[in-house]
Amino acid sequence: MSDEDARRWDARHGAVDAVGPLPPDALRGRLDLLPSGGLALDVACGRGAVSRWLAERGFVVDAVDVSPVALATVAEVEGVRAVRADLDLGLPPVCAGPYDVVVCQRFRDPALYPTFVERLAPGGLLVVTVLSEVDDEPGPFRAPPGELEAAFAGLDVLLQREVDGEAHIVARAVRADPASSAQAP
Repeated sequence: MSDEDARRWDARHGAVDAVGPLPPDALRGRLDLLPSGGLALDVACGRGAVSRWLAERGFVVDAVDVSPVALATVAEVEGVRAVRADLDLGLPPVCAGPYDVVVCQRFRDPALYPTFVERLAPGGLLVVTVLSEVDDEPGPFRAPPGELEAAFAGLDVLLQREVDGEAHIVARAVRADPASSAQAP
């Protein structure tokens, strides 16, 4: 991301009021899927509504964004670590996980999808919402039909929906089978 892009996001985040805690869009009405706590990653967190919400539910949250203005709104929230990073360069090494929850809302970079999976703990929950071409116009920031389902096919997909210009997926990392890791005598 260019310095110009970062300044644009700073200006955008600086022009709006703070937001209260909100669950990820794809989990609304499905809160039973959320683990009872642990470590969470909020990718492209913006002003941190999801980060705050997760912290209120007992998660320790790594909130990642390129905008220091956005991160300043969550930096003082107990249980949230604000991490400034240019996501065009990938997730920063400090966000190694493994995470019990990985959330990414309205930031689309298919090159990051494998990293999301790698950072999930066994049984961890992935929640991704991106802009979509479904029921909308194509564009450089919009996912083509089926992108999320294909990208996360190796996970246990709990919810997948593409409608009205948005694509959502909620999926769980497969838990390791202790019997399969035992060595034969």
